[in-house]
Amino acid sequence: MTAEEKRILEEKIVNVLKNIYDPELPVNIYDLGLVYEHKVTDEGKVIIVMTLTAPNCPVADILPQQVKEELFFLTGVKQVDVTITFDPPWGQDMISEEAKLEMGLL
Repeated sequence: MTAEEKRILEEKIVNVLKNIYDPELPVNIYDLGLVYEHKVTDEGKVIIVMTLTAPNCPVADILPQQVKEELFFLTGVKQVDVTITFDPPWGQDMISEEAKLEMGLL
């Protein structure tokens, strides 16, 4: 995969992540700051490191699976690895300015 193909795929990944919403908040997981890292290898493997709003989140099993399934639909994606971490713990300071405005936090 060329550098340009990776760049385009990374843009598509962000678009997909911006269309997956936390069921308890009216904001997508990307702007909520739940996605800590996203990258694409030369072989087409997508690596996502993300968190949840809380360790006992009711969608702890569902949300990572949804991310994996939706990213698999992108052309060029050969494999998707989603890792959940709680280090650092998620906090409201991780929410994008746009999402904070939407949520009335600004």
